Amino acid sequence: MVSDAVKLLVVDDDASIRQGLCDYLSAHGFAVGLAANGAEMDRAFGAGPIDLIVLDVMMPGEDGLSICRRLRSGGTPVLMLSALGETTDRIVGLEMGADDYLAKPFEPRELLARIRALLRRRENPNAGGSARQFAGWRLDMATSRLTDPTGTNVILTSGEMALLRAFLERPRQVLSRNQLIDAARGINSDIYDRAIDLQVSRLRRKLAPGGGETLIETVRGEGYIFTVPAHRE
Repeated sequence: MVSDAVKLLVVDDDASIRQGLCDYLSAHGFAVGLAANGAEMDRAFGAGPIDLIVLDVMMPGEDGLSICRRLRSGGTPVLMLSALGETTDRIVGLEMGADDYLAKPFEPRELLARIRALLRRRENPNAGGSARQFAGWRLDMATSRLTDPTGTNVILTSGEMALLRAFLERPRQVLSRNQLIDAARGINSDIYDRAIDLQVSRLRRKLAPGGGETLIETVRGEGYIFTVPAHRE
């Protein structure tokens, strides 16, 4: 059950869409803030923490993709909305750092389900132990704090974090794309192999500066394997 203290921010230049989503999500127990553009979003962040952003792609001025690109290092989940429903458009959105992508028009119940799925991943980070250590790295499962072998914090999006947890739960095992889809998106999400490839590629890039270039290897025709053991603390 999602607490009514959970704060969502809807960023969309269409006032009727903003208000409609506010009314619907508020009726389901969320505290909902509204922003018409990137500048208003930045002011909302300055007013206090935000648990999840619902972000429209096509907006005048700074568009949603540009906003998502600069948000992705902060760790706040981003669910993108767009009238552009083609696979390539979804891939671009995910590559910019979005944690999920929903094409317009959509059923409000589907939006609600996806928001709840993203929040569950954020609210239940400590399943299966308090921390994992691997190749000098450390992931605190309770706080989602990842540190490299030098002790430097590495920020992951919630999607990248979900993938890393999946690998750490089953190190040295080949995981298929379908298994990773279930781990990173939820079994009912509209996702596809290419998006998982992009998520894995982004995770590899985050791990690379700390000597993690070879931690995740591609197994041709099968999926991916995390190449080193992971130890529970």
